[in-house]
Amino acid sequence: MAKKHRPKHFYDYSLLFCVIFLTAFGLVMIYSASSYTAQLRYGDASYFMMRQLKIAAGGLILAVVVSKIDYHHYAKFAVFSYILSYILMIAVSLVGRRVNGKRRWLGVGSLSFQPTEFVKIALIVLLAVVITAMGRKINSWRCVGVIAALTLPIAAIVAANNLSSGIIIVGIAFVMLFVACRKTAPFFACALAAVGVTVIAGPLATFLEKINLLHGYQLNRIYVWQNPEAYSQEGGYQVLQGLYAIGSGGLFGKGLGESIQKMGFVPEAQNDMIFSIICEELGLFGAVSVILIFLFMIYRFMLIASNAPDLYGAMLVVGVMGHIAIQVILNIAVVTNTIPNTGITLPFISYGGTSVLFLMIEMGMVLSVSNKIKLEK
Repeated sequence: MAKKHRPKHFYDYSLLFCVIFLTAFGLVMIYSASSYTAQLRYGDASYFMMRQLKIAAGGLILAVVVSKIDYHHYAKFAVFSYILSYILMIAVSLVGRRVNGKRRWLGVGSLSFQPTEFVKIALIVLLAVVITAMGRKINSWRCVGVIAALTLPIAAIVAANNLSSGIIIVGIAFVMLFVACRKTAPFFACALAAVGVTVIAGPLATFLEKINLLHGYQLNRIYVWQNPEAYSQEGGYQVLQGLYAIGSGGLFGKGLGESIQKMGFVPEAQNDMIFSIICEELGLFGAVSVILIFLFMIYRFMLIASNAPDLYGAMLVVGVMGHIAIQVILNIAVVTNTIPNTGITLPFISYGGTSVLFLMIEMGMVLSVSNKIKLEK
């Protein structure tokens, strides 16, 4: 009896290798950027790197496991995950750990995580399910309003303690809607409006602060962004030191491990400002190379989304793509002082266990969609 012919399925090893490379590069840069501080604080130059290595290794294994699960199973937990995200955010607002004056962490003992990372995944899955269920109706204003109603409340709760994550959550919904809808003019109008808000950020921020929609420290960030030299010993210190690092790197940098600014000048250099250390040590060449790798990753996302077996799979990938792209753009924009400092990590490269763990789960989801693409009929 002849064997039944089974179609071959695709698995995006290029994306997997890209994730592994970025994570490994991130570990090298975390060690380089944090070794001085880690030695002073903990007596171990590799303290931050080893912590990141353990979580990244576990996350990579989890990503491979998730990639072998049929992505349609995620839809079963969409509503539950969305409700759980509200519970977690309310919990962190009430009993979360304070770090730098903000409640962003939930945990027991030495174990802790940022619920905002879970919220991003929960929203991506929920919106993918809802957009798929709406089908062609997504082009109506009513359906767009439903997506906004699902996104804005949770984004507002997140933004109360973590403005950058709130912006990313809104951005994810924006990208998914942009791809799903036929009408593009409203989205371009929103983009132009965002540019306009940036231009009048100073007067607008002052007005919002007067009507108690903006906190004083947030208003100060706007002032620092517009004129960091005037606040060189206060809010502008980190921004200026980061810019000094970028400027001193030149074309090819000072060499790996040769940064001067990481010697206590750039606060928490292994976190939000790690791109400035990359620029200082590897120069413009290294910075552009990192950006090109992220662009290649975006290209792989687009390729998988365009060949996904169904709309639900495509929307999952688009949501993850939007998350990665927005976070990379915002981090580099903050480091180069293109936008006000919002405290946001560079995906896979910055130090942060919660961030890298949930990013790996997202990569597993994307690889799961790729694994269902048939190479032949």
